[in-house]
Amino acid sequence: MGKEDHQRVAIPPPQPFMKSLKNTLKETFFPDDPLRQFKNQPRRRKFILALQYLFPIFEWGPKYSLKLFKSDLLAGITIASLAIPQGISYAKLANLPPILGLYSSFVPPLIYAIMGSSKDLAVGTVAVGSLLTASMLGDAVNAMENPKLYLHLAFTATFFAGLFEASLGIFRLGFIVDFLSHATIVGFMGGAATVVSLQQLKGILGLDHFTSATDVVSVMRSVFSQRHQWRWESAVLGFCFLFYLLLAKYFSKKKPKLFWISAMAPLTSVVFGSLFVYLTHAQKHGIQVIGNLKKGINPLSIMDLEFGSAYLTTAIKTGIVTGVIALAEGIAVGRSFAMFKNYNIDGNKEMIAFGMMNIAGSCTSCYLTSGPFSRSAVNFNAGCKTAVSNIVMAIAVMITLLFLTPLFHYTPLVVLSSIIIAAMLGLIDYEAAIHLWHIDKFDFLVCMSAYIGVVFANIEIGLVMAIGLSLLRFPEFLYSKLMLLFTFANASYLRERISRWIDDEEDKLKSSGETSLQYVILDMSAVGNIDTSGISMLEEVKKILDRRELKLGLANPGAEVMKKMNKSKFIEKIGQEWIFLTVGEAVGACNFMLHTYKPKTATDESEKYSNNV
Repeated sequence: MGKEDHQRVAIPPPQPFMKSLKNTLKETFFPDDPLRQFKNQPRRRKFILALQYLFPIFEWGPKYSLKLFKSDLLAGITIASLAIPQGISYAKLANLPPILGLYSSFVPPLIYAIMGSSKDLAVGTVAVGSLLTASMLGDAVNAMENPKLYLHLAFTATFFAGLFEASLGIFRLGFIVDFLSHATIVGFMGGAATVVSLQQLKGILGLDHFTSATDVVSVMRSVFSQRHQWRWESAVLGFCFLFYLLLAKYFSKKKPKLFWISAMAPLTSVVFGSLFVYLTHAQKHGIQVIGNLKKGINPLSIMDLEFGSAYLTTAIKTGIVTGVIALAEGIAVGRSFAMFKNYNIDGNKEMIAFGMMNIAGSCTSCYLTSGPFSRSAVNFNAGCKTAVSNIVMAIAVMITLLFLTPLFHYTPLVVLSSIIIAAMLGLIDYEAAIHLWHIDKFDFLVCMSAYIGVVFANIEIGLVMAIGLSLLRFPEFLYSKLMLLFTFANASYLRERISRWIDDEEDKLKSSGETSLQYVILDMSAVGNIDTSGISMLEEVKKILDRRELKLGLANPGAEVMKKMNKSKFIEKIGQEWIFLTVGEAVGACNFMLHTYKPKTATDESEKYSNNV
């Protein structure tokens, strides 16, 4: 080849600093381009779109029908039957008055129904958040010795949790939550579930005094040092109800159509337990009961927020930690069910919705709420269609608060302990841990460090250990300038950016009059490594593309990436035939299939879509 035939690589023209900064900020904070829908719209339409963006109920509300309401009514009543006993149980777990569990299932769901973007998320208190509240606030204030101050600090922590969550959404800082990798969440949730279950031995055994520490050594020491105070009546009743709850869950898992058996089991346990105590006067034989619950809807608590307290720092720290955990769980649950029903949820909008419902909750005698998996799964299986199911649940809880709270007077605490243990056992995902071991040993190490730290030290230490280990992967970003990593730290960004690329390409094709997009090719040659969060991201991208009837192809994935995709069965899901050696080979194959099986009259499709990720 002569010098005159040699093609030089053109040097890009210099860009003004402000334009370059603007593009960088856009790529960092707006990878999903949320303002796309406002382009070329009249002012009135922009106002309506903005209103619908902030309050999604204005988008789907005008299309709502009686047929949808029938489904939401059934789902709402079903989740209310779970929310009532769970709410009371989790409030006890947080060392708060049981009535707060009902308050927290009334106001926050109404706020979320207006501002949330998920059709399936069922709002309420969560066990891990309740345990974190008890652990972190309990280190500063004893709930038994100073219940009023402890209660006010719980409201204050909830306020700061909401403020932090809303701020992340407004300023589009959701990537902070991404530092909780999939492996971290699996280990943390499993460890927290183990600790919560062990602490319920106090209720199962009918003990009056128990350690406030959360580590397994302190808990077991407290249990066995009081052997002479164990009440066999309480233990027998507790294990009977626990067996019933687990049996109901087993049948519902075997036959999903029988989901209502598991959903109704906690409420039926409360009903039968209360009847048993009332008829046998079991409270006189060592069976502890809830006692009186205050009638009436949520009293205002805005004046109870302790902004001037000496414990303000503790409340802020508790709010931030519990807020992050609540966001990580709630958004993950929402995205999971959205995939099943083929719709998208906006992570930043969810953060704003979560934040506003917790801010409103802190002013109306509620503590931390999120989107618990168990309640959302029941909502999904019950056939909910929109967030109206949350409104129905809230109304059912309101009726309970106004008229039915005296019926819970004889509810035995041992039943609440059984309900918590049954719910927690489902959070110990040993299959996910085994999956991590097979795919990525480092992710397994992160998972186990979180689990061991939570179980043998405390929740904060377990969380810090796991995040610290996860961050050890960051030097790979620093030392490998030409290498891209698909890891927990950038998985959400890449998912949103790929979706935006597809939207941009389809807009170009529509404006030029060409045929629609058919194939998406990801150039993986620069991807040096991938972890389980990255693989989950690819699986989500494939589901998004399947929903849009697009085919996904991967070009030139490296050896390490191929190994992990094979171990995770992702290659089976995508199909070996959709993995190519080069981008050129991928484009050629797609072009051949396009013209062979779906002839088009448009221009050459070979350049239709190929991006270097």
